[in-house]
Amino acid sequence: MTTTLHTNGPVARKERALAPDLIRGAMLLFIALANAANFAFRGQPGLDPTPYGMERVVNFLMSLLVDSRAYPVFAVMFGYGLVQIARRQGDAARRVLMRRNVALIVFGFAHATLLYFGDFLGAYGIVGILATWLLLRRSDRFHRLILWLWGLQTVYAVVLAVIVLTTASGGDATLTNKPNPSLAASSYAASIADRLAEWPVHTATVIPFIIIVWLGIWAARHRILENPAQHRTLLRRTAVAGLGIAIAGGLPYALVSAGWLHVSAGTVDAMAFLHALTGEYGGPGYVALFALIATRNRVTTAIAALGQRSMSGYLFQSVAWVALFSPWALGLTGTWPALVAAVGIWAVSVSIAHRMRGAGPAETALRRFTYR
Repeated sequence: MTTTLHTNGPVARKERALAPDLIRGAMLLFIALANAANFAFRGQPGLDPTPYGMERVVNFLMSLLVDSRAYPVFAVMFGYGLVQIARRQGDAARRVLMRRNVALIVFGFAHATLLYFGDFLGAYGIVGILATWLLLRRSDRFHRLILWLWGLQTVYAVVLAVIVLTTASGGDATLTNKPNPSLAASSYAASIADRLAEWPVHTATVIPFIIIVWLGIWAARHRILENPAQHRTLLRRTAVAGLGIAIAGGLPYALVSAGWLHVSAGTVDAMAFLHALTGEYGGPGYVALFALIATRNRVTTAIAALGQRSMSGYLFQSVAWVALFSPWALGLTGTWPALVAAVGIWAVSVSIAHRMRGAGPAETALRRFTYR
């Protein structure tokens, strides 16, 4: 005799919590800023290596607030969403989550092949499978381990910062963008071939963000974003500590990127590592900040509407970047085209999402596969 596990389907719009949607919608602007810059400079981190005038300010702010500080937000939210889905599905949770994560890998492969090597959907799917099997059914006591891990990492970050600053040496090294062949390809066919080689390597390098996803799982088990008003003290402390560490750790590298600090090549590399490590704290920091904003209702429904359709918004951005920045398309380059395009495309996606009645096309396809 076999038992059929029935799924409850996706959460209805009226049942959705405001804070998670606001966070996803607002942070898609940061994703747009980062990815548009990658396309515009044909590589990473997507900053002008010889900034002049106001370009120095843009480089500084991008390094300090955006680069390596936006994707951790979605890692936290991904972990949070895993628990929300599992809680809603009950006994069918594991089956539903496995189908959803497999679908994300398929979406990621298609996204990377057709549009952008820097896809995160596939990595989310892989991490989601690992988290579903290894983390979701654990006890509260087990999940407290993630707080200890973040505590140990914080100690390491402080020690690293001291070492980097005390061993820094002067010089005339400049920031350089690591080229990505697919972004500079002379034809669409050539870009596909390059992306097929780049995506697996990129995905393998970002899978360790499971430590950030795990933090989102811990937060969801305590329903922090469903009831942000009840957790104001925790959210304030997290916002201050998380963003404080992210900004402090990223400041030396940001000064170098702006051309206001001149150091040796070895020092630049050390500062870049510190910048990337402390960028992880931007995840919980920004999540807490926007959750606090949600408690005060200082939010337009349009941004939350985009957050409800964040996957569609993310893919829409990639289509725009290919059309605007690819050498075989419009071929735009430079700081200002990237900045204007990022803000403009995000604003357009907000407007479109606000006018939509149902789920976005990507969400619809994902839900059909997940819930049958």
